[in-house]
Amino acid sequence: MANTRPVRTADHLNRALHPDLGALRKAVQEADGFNAKVAVFVTNLVGTMWCAYAFTLIALIGLPAALHPGGEGIVAWIAQTFLQLVLLSVIMVGQNVQSLAADARAENTFKDTERILDRLDCHTEGGLKVILDRLDALDRRMA
Repeated sequence: MANTRPVRTADHLNRALHPDLGALRKAVQEADGFNAKVAVFVTNLVGTMWCAYAFTLIALIGLPAALHPGGEGIVAWIAQTFLQLVLLSVIMVGQNVQSLAADARAENTFKDTERILDRLDCHTEGGLKVILDRLDALDRRMA
């Protein structure tokens, strides 16, 4: 029996937040060409919360220099360093979670459609067979 519980984005959060080295290796192997392999590797690595945490640490290391006189200032540091570094990874994680949930919903829709089509068997008694028999009778009368 299929899972009847609705697919929620939170169900896929753990899978998107933590890097899976096996899945990363498989994704890189599926890419054609060196540039594509590098792009897949970097995208999958940057799109994790661990990378967001690392970028937060890097940004915070630069904060004291930004606050010194003659530094870029807090507003510029937030806009140019923190937001660009950290939000990049966080947005990618969010997109990954939404994508996984959408894929699961699409798979469930496909399974439901298959189940409905299987139940619409033309050879079962009642329902559709009765309608088809009556249409055949009408065709015979008109001919």
